[in-house]
Amino acid sequence: MAQQTQTLKRIKFSDIFQKGQTFTVIALLVLVVVMAVINPDFMGWKNLSNITRQVSIIAIISVGMTFVILEGGTDLSVGSVMALSGTMMAGFMINFKMSPWVAVFLGIVIGAVCGIITGCLVAYAKIPGIIASLAMMEMARGVALIYTGGYPLSGLSESFAKLGNGNIGIIPTPLIVTVVIYFIAYLILNQSATGRYVYAIGGNEEAVRLSGINIKKFKVLPYFISGITAAMAGAISVSRMQSGQPNAGTGFELDAIAAVVLGGTAISGGRGHIFGTILGALTLAVLSNGLNFMGVTPYVQKVIKGAIIIVAVIIASRKKD
Repeated sequence: MAQQTQTLKRIKFSDIFQKGQTFTVIALLVLVVVMAVINPDFMGWKNLSNITRQVSIIAIISVGMTFVILEGGTDLSVGSVMALSGTMMAGFMINFKMSPWVAVFLGIVIGAVCGIITGCLVAYAKIPGIIASLAMMEMARGVALIYTGGYPLSGLSESFAKLGNGNIGIIPTPLIVTVVIYFIAYLILNQSATGRYVYAIGGNEEAVRLSGINIKKFKVLPYFISGITAAMAGAISVSRMQSGQPNAGTGFELDAIAAVVLGGTAISGGRGHIFGTILGALTLAVLSNGLNFMGVTPYVQKVIKGAIIIVAVIIASRKKD
């Protein structure tokens, strides 16, 4: 009972750096310093602005992934759901002349429905999250390709481009959207009973079940949120590229998992913090941007990212021991 009470307690914002983000903070600072020394243009406002636009898509997807992993699951469908939602948004605007914001809203609904289906398969059909989300990954990508015929949908209005490419003042719009989403996620996870149940189920699902709580709806919720955030990322991606790409988001599920793990969230669930996820996503974005500056090929970059993730997991495992 004492262990369950400990799991259910609220995590205060002041406790962030006691939850496993120290390695990521140090790695991020070292990367920034090294890249700035190698190329002074790295710290230029134009490049920093570009980094925030690049990181926004993965960072937003990673919010939903954080909920899923905290509860002990995995969502491999986020990249495909992002593509499906994005192409549907583009189709609504191009073929049906819908207002961009109505189209975005409907795209988010589509992402939410995908998440609910995956969550129900996990909670009610007892299918492991990795299998249920793998099935959704294939189905969502297939529907996106069928809907578009395998070709990008282009011809979007210039006004919609402001979502992904515009600024509010001097601050990139995608950065503002990302900050708002993270703040909402923080409130849910750390200031509500729902968030405490997410942590508790990931830490000890059986203890939560024995306490008399119907955990099925709380097992659906993380996938529901993951579908919504994937669709939101899809909206920014479509706005940035000014087209709906059926192949968008390929491999993004792995980048999102990497950001969450780098941020100190335990892959087994129950431990972690949403603030760590944004640090993980930023670290990956800074690394990719810096390596591009240095002319490192994408293939080598994948090897480097993989090595960093292994180091992060090893450090997290030792902290747990």
